[in-house]
Amino acid sequence: MRDAVVSVRNGFYPLDVVDQIELSTRTKVEAFLAKKVAAGTNNNCTLENAAVRREWSDLSVEEREDYVKAVQCLMKLPPQAPKDKYPGALSRYDDFVAYHMTHAMELHDNYHLFPAHKHFLWVYEQALRNECGYKGYQPYMNYDRYARDPINSPMFNGNASSMGGNGEPDPNYKGVAQAGRTPNIIASGGGGGCVKSGPFSDMVVSLGPTSMASYKGLPKNPKSDGTGSNPRCLRRDINRNAAMGATADRAYKLINESKSIDTFYNTLLGTPPPKNDPYPWGIHTAGHYIHAVDPGGDAATSPGDPVFYFHHGALDRLWWIWQMQDPDARLNAVPMVGNVVNMDHGHGKRQQRVTDPLKMIIDLEWLSPVTAKLMEAHDQLGSNGGKYCYVYI
Repeated sequence: MRDAVVSVRNGFYPLDVVDQIELSTRTKVEAFLAKKVAAGTNNNCTLENAAVRREWSDLSVEEREDYVKAVQCLMKLPPQAPKDKYPGALSRYDDFVAYHMTHAMELHDNYHLFPAHKHFLWVYEQALRNECGYKGYQPYMNYDRYARDPINSPMFNGNASSMGGNGEPDPNYKGVAQAGRTPNIIASGGGGGCVKSGPFSDMVVSLGPTSMASYKGLPKNPKSDGTGSNPRCLRRDINRNAAMGATADRAYKLINESKSIDTFYNTLLGTPPPKNDPYPWGIHTAGHYIHAVDPGGDAATSPGDPVFYFHHGALDRLWWIWQMQDPDARLNAVPMVGNVVNMDHGHGKRQQRVTDPLKMIIDLEWLSPVTAKLMEAHDQLGSNGGKYCYVYI
């Protein structure tokens, strides 16, 4: 890959075992894309023109601040969601929350969890770039860099180039219950109240909470489904107990020991619960609850906290690295566990029951006019007509 890309690392953080896998996988990525170029299926995507998604702390302070400004811009743009259905969507940023919360089942089934969130993340990145003038690409979060002291990390330290600080202490917040696991709660890290430091200290959260909220001491939404306007502060509990469940050794094991997509999928979700593990959450759950409470602690409205997109960027990166270990066998592998829920197709016209992933469409309806075949969203190097063309570094 490009030498200039290789050099943009934050020297404060040594390469961890997953970073090293990613480095060693680059020859496989080059070979994979060379095959596509030879076959004429790369849709003009090359490693020379691919977008580069980087880890937050690898960005310069100026680049981080530019990203923050773009997110704040989305929060000021008018919404595009249908007002009669989503009266609580007050901004373009809220559009993404509104879609996610009302399509949570479709987005999180076994077929859609990885590819539909890949597309959702890409659409968000496009909104930042095309609607708010952001020049970079969506960063991701390397959990291991921050796991042992997340509150003082570049992500959460509360300065102008962070994604905002911790919430004020709330003694009523006890943590996130984890039924069937031992321990059975991600215990509070000492926050839980309003965020009062950093760029999002004055952020207004409107949508939610829903019945999926992990903290029940929140003001109720005027609509039973959570889509009404319910203005309140951003609340967080920046949580080491959660973050320690997503460290590099766990991600390394996920990539190296998952010989099938079903194993990868189940391990990522922490299913079955690991035994004799003080942090048995699974990386997916751990990453979400690093910044739990409201809306981050509500599975439906979790995109309401801007850190959501860093977490799903991290998951997309892990999936990509796993795929690239054996792209011929893994690129189109689909988890065959759980239940499949069809997404809307044709901007509001419900699909007939489809069980064949080759016939499934990812359609975000009013959120974006760009759709994707489900299997196209398995490949980020030239698929979907070349719209996806990016790498993680």
